[in-house]
Amino acid sequence: MSIQLEIPDSVAQAMRLPGGERKHRLMVELALSLYDQGILSFGKARQLPGLSKFEFGLLLGKRGIPRHYDDEDLRDDLSYVNRQ
Repeated sequence: MSIQLEIPDSVAQAMRLPGGERKHRLMVELALSLYDQGILSFGKARQLPGLSKFEFGLLLGKRGIPRHYDDEDLRDDLSYVNRQ
């Protein structure tokens, strides 16, 4: 399933971005917002605009958006490390 968003021409034209950057920038903004709200995980949010883990992590830092990392994530990471 895919979702298409319709943005009125007047809004798209009002964006102070070159036409070729609009889609990518909108996807980045959507990914950051959905991650910040806890709607998407880090992995899924970074896939939306096609960013690497490093790139998405840098963007989170620049925007002051904290990483969602809880005790369960820590246990999973420790379990993975201990299996190596």
